Amino acid sequence: MAKAFASQGDLSEKKITFTEVGRGIYAFTAEGDPNTGVIIGDDSVMVVEAQATPRLARKVIDCIRSVTDKPISHLVLTHYHAVRVLGASAYGAREIIMSDAARAMVAERGQEDWASEFGRFPRLFQGHEEIPGLTWPTLTFSDSVSVYLGRRRVDIGHVGRAHTAGDAVVLVPDEDVMMTGDIVEYHSACYCGDGHFADWPDTLEAIRAMDPRAIVPGRGDALVGRDVVGKAIDMTRDFVASTYRPAARVAARGGSLKEAWDAVRAECDPKFSTYAIYEHCLPFNVARAYDEAQGIDTPRIWTAERDRQMWADLQG
Repeated sequence: MAKAFASQGDLSEKKITFTEVGRGIYAFTAEGDPNTGVIIGDDSVMVVEAQATPRLARKVIDCIRSVTDKPISHLVLTHYHAVRVLGASAYGAREIIMSDAARAMVAERGQEDWASEFGRFPRLFQGHEEIPGLTWPTLTFSDSVSVYLGRRRVDIGHVGRAHTAGDAVVLVPDEDVMMTGDIVEYHSACYCGDGHFADWPDTLEAIRAMDPRAIVPGRGDALVGRDVVGKAIDMTRDFVASTYRPAARVAARGGSLKEAWDAVRAECDPKFSTYAIYEHCLPFNVARAYDEAQGIDTPRIWTAERDRQMWADLQG
């Protein structure tokens, strides 16, 4: 029997956790679904990652209201993917912050990405009728920007390409807590379909060098303590390398995409097959790894049609 496309077979509700990872800093997690970070300042709240719909965003807001009644003033979006940004309208934040590169990707491919991810994640897009349109930032930055929530400083920066070309990380220096978006995952597959395999390891090492005490990863449990932070960085690095190496070997000898798929499965299945969204990510990851190994630096735009054709070609 053919595998259900992407996450179309994943329809069960996930258990939400809301964990304090530093003083006034929280991780909203849901068993491998996209995470959201919450930073409470002196007079307002910053949210990192919007969720896929206003309906899902309200679950985050309910958790925020369980610990503070301060207004939500800032929303940071670490990259452009629909499951991260399309719930933005629910927060009513006066500032929506992205990197310049992430904003450019909204303009270049945001509509196609929305249609693509809508087909991949039906459960996450329940209530999609409320989405008012693409999410655009009110503030962008090239390298870094600092925001003050009263006396609490939050540093937002682009430290390198990885999950996308425009990835941002968010650091709260008074607690050494970082939100990494999908640059770092924990017991969840990395989605590499829009990634940059050659750059990703250096970006991970830049994060390690910043020595965060805790991380809110893109997916998976909140990471509290430098030992588990280091373990998650190592696991993410191994996942990325284990995906790219076999695909690059196949591409170097002129092999086919299907041969690259078989080679990546042989290396990754024994280590990562139990990870959240592993089967969902793998075809997209192999396709991007094969392209990058052939010198295609800018990821090709995924469309709903391309998704289905690639899935059929590799899973057939």
